Amino acid sequence: MRTLLQHACLLVAVLGLPGVARGADDDRGVELFRKWDRNSDGRLTRQELPATARRNFSRADRDRNGFISLSEHLAFLRRGRSRKPVTLPAGVRLVPDLDYVGDRNPRHRLDLLLPRNPVDSKPLPVIAFIHGGGWRGGDKSSGLQRISGLVATGRYVGVTIGYRLTGEATWPAQIHDCKAAIRWLKAHAEEYRFDPDRIAAFGSSAGGHLVAMLGVSGGVEDLEGRLGPHGEHDSRVAAVVDFFGPTDFLAMNDQPGRIDHNAARSAESRLVGGPIRKHVDRCRHASPLTYVDSGDVPFLIVHGDRDDVVIFPQSQLLQAALRKAAVPVALVTVKGGGHGVGGPAVEARVREFLEFHFYGRGSLPRDRVIARKAPRRRPR
Repeated sequence: MRTLLQHACLLVAVLGLPGVARGADDDRGVELFRKWDRNSDGRLTRQELPATARRNFSRADRDRNGFISLSEHLAFLRRGRSRKPVTLPAGVRLVPDLDYVGDRNPRHRLDLLLPRNPVDSKPLPVIAFIHGGGWRGGDKSSGLQRISGLVATGRYVGVTIGYRLTGEATWPAQIHDCKAAIRWLKAHAEEYRFDPDRIAAFGSSAGGHLVAMLGVSGGVEDLEGRLGPHGEHDSRVAAVVDFFGPTDFLAMNDQPGRIDHNAARSAESRLVGGPIRKHVDRCRHASPLTYVDSGDVPFLIVHGDRDDVVIFPQSQLLQAALRKAAVPVALVTVKGGGHGVGGPAVEARVREFLEFHFYGRGSLPRDRVIARKAPRRRPR
């Protein structure tokens, strides 16, 4: 039986009484706590947690007493929410934390970036950014700086999309979330004055994998999911900008790198719910290569040839598959670049790609090799 103190702690959280600071995001946390607390004793043991969440037990159990209290549970879910606010260009307006599913899960939210001075009165194309973090970390806020400069030109609307991480759900939850977000965008296109037929999916690393999946899986029923109230809309995008995203988990160890991707606790293994070599079918289900066909949308792929986290051949595999299917694709190779390439030359290639496919300006992008941005020298 619960003690009076445990009853009081739970009432504090559920009713919003003083003692536990609580916002709208905590509602979902309380629901999860009550669901996982199978014996209703007001504490979570390691055994009560779902298998995908047990790796976080020691991090959440701050006082090291062998169980997670409600306050520890909520504190763990709140981590990272108090980050320093992102400074956006003056020409950009932020509409934050829009719930694209309607279930109050803080991961089912997106941020809209709207230009204050759009170039004309016609609906604008959309750049939908999906963050990286190995499917187990990261946050939608990391995309704000990445796309705000494009939005400030007045030529694009921007959106950054959150999705469930592997501590909460395994594949295909992540692509179901992203597709639900695209459907939400199409359902609200008129309200925010953007063009639902001109959405570019842009992502890096794990986000690169997810945008590649969006680009090749239009109409693949079992990847759609049933999240959100906008099932009348499809989840197709019009273009993909993929920064160093994984494409074939089973080939991630084909050349030496920093990570053993075959390990049971690798990011890829956690995504598919077990060691990738024991879940070959799940890996194929999560691979963009499985779905490539001639109806896919144009791709721009950017990758450093010295990447030791997601090896460079991962992008070459996707490029080859798209080219074989006669899908427009350009691979920008950053010579000497590691994991996380960027800089003015890379940004220029992204702008060229978007301008060509959404505004018909310039020429069809082609493969390019550019030099890695040199590190800034410290003054002596």
